[in-house]
Amino acid sequence: MMTAVSKGDGENNGVSYQSPTEETLTQISSSSTTPDNSIDAPSLPFDLVTEILCWIPVKFLLQFCCVCKSWNYLISHDSEFQKKHFRLSTTIHDRLHLILTPRPSASREFLLSDILISSIFNNNLSTITATPLNYPLTPNRGRSFGGVSYRHGIFCFGIDESSALLFNPSIRKFKLLPPLENPPLNHYLQTNYTLVYHRFTDNYKIVAVSLDINRQININTHTFGTNYWTKIQNIPYCCRLRGVGISVSDTVNWLVYDVSGSSSSLWVILSLDLEEYSYRKFLQPLSNERSDSKMVFQELKGCLCILSNDANHSDVWIMKEHGNEQSWTKLLSVPYMADDRSFLYSSTIYVSEDDQVLMRLLKLRKFGFIIYDFKNNTFKIPKIQNINDQMRPTIYVESLISLFSQY
Repeated sequence: MMTAVSKGDGENNGVSYQSPTEETLTQISSSSTTPDNSIDAPSLPFDLVTEILCWIPVKFLLQFCCVCKSWNYLISHDSEFQKKHFRLSTTIHDRLHLILTPRPSASREFLLSDILISSIFNNNLSTITATPLNYPLTPNRGRSFGGVSYRHGIFCFGIDESSALLFNPSIRKFKLLPPLENPPLNHYLQTNYTLVYHRFTDNYKIVAVSLDINRQININTHTFGTNYWTKIQNIPYCCRLRGVGISVSDTVNWLVYDVSGSSSSLWVILSLDLEEYSYRKFLQPLSNERSDSKMVFQELKGCLCILSNDANHSDVWIMKEHGNEQSWTKLLSVPYMADDRSFLYSSTIYVSEDDQVLMRLLKLRKFGFIIYDFKNNTFKIPKIQNINDQMRPTIYVESLISLFSQY
């Protein structure tokens, strides 16, 4: 499990992991020890070494940084290697984690917990241990936090209405973003932050959506490598946003309650194009029905996803082509357990390659997890100890990606 980080100047580079075994080190490095006890680089072509290291888990790579300067630079600073390693990690089942993050509240302690996805599906008894992240306090404020956004192994946590924190659990680094300036003669009541990867510039952005005291929605963006925020055009529709935005295909998307129509109010999807900073609305798959607030908006398999609960089952829809309303496809229907009608599915967490789906459920005001096997039409309850049912689940992929040196 991860260990707590210490307070510093806003960034922490500490690492605490179990060391790889002596056998593992010998097989991978095949190195000799010089008289000064330093380790020589392996006598292999560096391109081949790079390919091999791409398949090594993060916790071992962090140990291998001390092998030689070229390895240290490759692992710690080479962004192309880090991206390739991340892409490969998404295909390896044992690199996937279920990370549990706190729900927005005024708690003075930020707890982060994780468990391997493989242990959940293998029916092993797993124990979750919460780990505190001791980030620096913002001036004149105590600890609190808002919504959570995730991209490429990095979390973005909203600390308050003007502050956000980036954190990569794999490499134990965090960074406070520059503060979001309040508008003159006004101030923000609430802000949600969305972390976005922008393919056209090969860079990352933060999109901040703030509600001010006049109940107006303000949109600001921050680009990595800068120390300021840029205000962009406000949403040109009368609507109410729900939750943190979802980043898909160089856009940020929200499920909104649209009250700008003349006939009726509808739940629609609002999308912000990060290339042109323009907005558009499109329909969700249940727009012909009287959908209600029980609808869940999320990301699944890299697509926008809608989870809807019916009387006997839940349907999971994905938008295969972003922005194309005709591409909404029902990915699966998950029935309720035959002997229990007292719960609802609150999110679709993960779909395995062998057609098993991990769902989060709400029963009697408490959250839990359930696995449904499509092939056998069976259910099972994962054996997880010390789970906090108020924490929100996110699928996390181990990552070396570090954006913090750009500041």
